[in-house]
Amino acid sequence: MKKSENIENKIIPAIFFISILLGWQIVVDKGVVQRYILPSPTDVVSALIEILPSIKVHIVTTLYEAFLGFIIAILFSLVLAILMDNFKIVKKALYPLIIISQTVPIVAIAPLFVIWFGFGIMPKVVVVVLVCFFPIVISLLAGLESVDEDIISLLKTMGASKMQIFKIAKFPASMTSFFSGIKVAATYSIMGAVIGEWLGGSYGLGVYMLRVKHSYNLDKMFAVILIIVVLSIILFKFIDVVQNILMPWQKNNNRRN
Repeated sequence: MKKSENIENKIIPAIFFISILLGWQIVVDKGVVQRYILPSPTDVVSALIEILPSIKVHIVTTLYEAFLGFIIAILFSLVLAILMDNFKIVKKALYPLIIISQTVPIVAIAPLFVIWFGFGIMPKVVVVVLVCFFPIVISLLAGLESVDEDIISLLKTMGASKMQIFKIAKFPASMTSFFSGIKVAATYSIMGAVIGEWLGGSYGLGVYMLRVKHSYNLDKMFAVILIIVVLSIILFKFIDVVQNILMPWQKNNNRRN
């Protein structure tokens, strides 16, 4: 029964997605929408095959910026969440600022990073850190605060230090929330790098997108969007694999459910 439900959960989205592609292709082929406005899926695939050999350097550049910013965001979030969990005054001071930081549009403040850090890799990495750290730190903090107080009290009566309580109870209990935040941030990382590249640079998928947009090669622009989507999905799946390796019990629970 569960197996049939899993198959159904995979088949229905696939059928729906294929239906959208077929409808899109028919609309363009019939001339309802002109190709220079909306290229068909076959046009996008053809453009992808055409540009793939020359776009590798841009893919590598974007991935490097995304990975670097993503790792920094994880480390920054770990430190921030641990400080806020252990020192309530730090949480009261920083938590509102963290929330406010997400209300400011990245595209509005990103040009400032170019002024401050130049046209190199630094402003792109800063943008990635800004879009990635929020879901990680919020999820990790929620996980750390969800630990049963009775467990913490028991460890304290046994003479456990704050570090021991963190290692034995808090961090293991927050792993699920931690990885949930990382997965969300992983999908943001590629997007953040691309947004940073829109501000200027020599290489990167964002730079390439601007070039083909200015020349009205929308098929190539859609091809780049497809690459970004695929890279984001691969990164998401990679985090999922890492979670299953570090938390095998979580995978077994999902199978039983």
